[in-house]
Amino acid sequence: MASTRKRWIGLLFISLAISLVIIDGTIVNTIFPEIIGDLGLSSTEVQWVQESYVLVFAATLLVWGSLADRFGRRLVLLVGIVIFVAASVWAGSADTASSLILARVIQGFGGAMVLPTTLSLVNATFQGRERGIAFAVWGSTIGGMVAVGPVLGGWLATDFTWRWAFLINVPLGILIIAGLVLYVFESKAPGAKQPIDWVGAALSIVLFGPLVFGLIEGRVYGWWLVNPKNSFQVGDLIWPAGGISVIPVALAIAVVAGIVFVWWETKRERNNKSVLLDLKLYRIASFRNGTVAALIISMGEFGLIFAIPLWLQNVIGMTPIGAGLVLLFLAGGAFVASGVGGALSGKLPAARAVQLGVGLEIVGIVGFGLVAASDTGWVAIAPFLFLYGIGVGLATAQLTGVIMVDVPMEKTGQGSGSQSTARQVGSALGIAVIGTMLFTGTEASLEDRLTTLGVSATAQTGIVESVVDSAGGVIPGLTEALTAQAVEASVAEEIQRASGEALTDGARSASFFAAGFLVLGLLASFRLGTQTPPGTERSRKPESKELA
Repeated sequence: MASTRKRWIGLLFISLAISLVIIDGTIVNTIFPEIIGDLGLSSTEVQWVQESYVLVFAATLLVWGSLADRFGRRLVLLVGIVIFVAASVWAGSADTASSLILARVIQGFGGAMVLPTTLSLVNATFQGRERGIAFAVWGSTIGGMVAVGPVLGGWLATDFTWRWAFLINVPLGILIIAGLVLYVFESKAPGAKQPIDWVGAALSIVLFGPLVFGLIEGRVYGWWLVNPKNSFQVGDLIWPAGGISVIPVALAIAVVAGIVFVWWETKRERNNKSVLLDLKLYRIASFRNGTVAALIISMGEFGLIFAIPLWLQNVIGMTPIGAGLVLLFLAGGAFVASGVGGALSGKLPAARAVQLGVGLEIVGIVGFGLVAASDTGWVAIAPFLFLYGIGVGLATAQLTGVIMVDVPMEKTGQGSGSQSTARQVGSALGIAVIGTMLFTGTEASLEDRLTTLGVSATAQTGIVESVVDSAGGVIPGLTEALTAQAVEASVAEEIQRASGEALTDGARSASFFAAGFLVLGLLASFRLGTQTPPGTERSRKPESKELA
């Protein structure tokens, strides 16, 4: 076993590796204006720059987690970092939209190799109370980095160039690779190698790719019928206007692929062949119940992070950097949770720590909903963001420990990939539902307010569509735009004020809806426990041949 000092230094570099991936998932949100101006991206291309990364990332998590068990978790992690950094160079030097989108696809592959392997390595490296502390650090890093991404992106795009939002991954990647080689030992599943379950791998991609796409883009393209305002397009391929939307087709493909995947994996298990996902893992109560709780909690956790930056910039009038800096209160809370989680490890049952974390998240998100107003400054919401961050860091870390505690060592890659995929699917579903609530609430509130102001139905339609379609982006310049259309200045100011108040109403609705998901997750967390089924043997001590 590596020395104690070496293991903890190794955890630092494992956490840096996951930070690199998580930051890149959010950093583009604040650099899109600069990218659009430089490369001339269309609205469809803007969507694919972001979604191509998320889709590939979510679709291949399970595959890489399983392959890491076989070939070596550190090896797969290192390869993932190399691919991720190489794709970052490609993205940072892209001169066309198609080139940037392809680079993001490759980044998604590399990122998907990193997330489950970092969790597997933490699980294999630490035991007992140390594992609880290590999970706290790992989980708090994820929670904090979600908020750091927009800050870093805004700063780089403002003071340097948007390209550095990707190129900064090069020096960071080199540092991480060196640290992983020097301080992290190799770990893999013991036993003879069997043929890889390539069919299961392909089915899992067909399952999770369309599923995540459908959940994220349902509001954009239409949950059932085609949205006449947005046509699904990939290159020269355009989905036919009128009739059934691409979304139900994508979800139907996911359902069929899921049924076939379960059948295929069950068949291979009966024939004693290797499987991509050992379905017997779901017989372990802690793994099964924890995964369900993680999916539900993830649906609520990202609602606040989705809505607040839009509100801060378009209603309060903050810059992208300013909005990102406010989110640092959330990041700070998540890092505080690292110390709290470590202190609680061994003193408070992990399931209770999860419940404490989710409870703090609920208080934070409801607090935001109660104090948010168009004339509210960032100071009023900062304490709730901090509290929310503590909850996210505590719940994420401790829930991970609960899920993985009874998973056999040789199955940790499969287990970590499975629970990571559940979180991604939950996040996608939460963003889809909460995003719908945000914009539906904004639309309904704005229509009522404009009616009260006596705005004609025709003018209402144009104003509401511009506010909702831009996610509130037109609000800061709405007075100027309306006065240019010969609208009286005082009326234009009233319309802009009403638009800001409507977006605030939508943000409040979204926050309360997210809190509802978290309440369901809290209820689900009471089913958490540690129970290993008869005949399941665990070995937490790596064999000497596994050590680097």
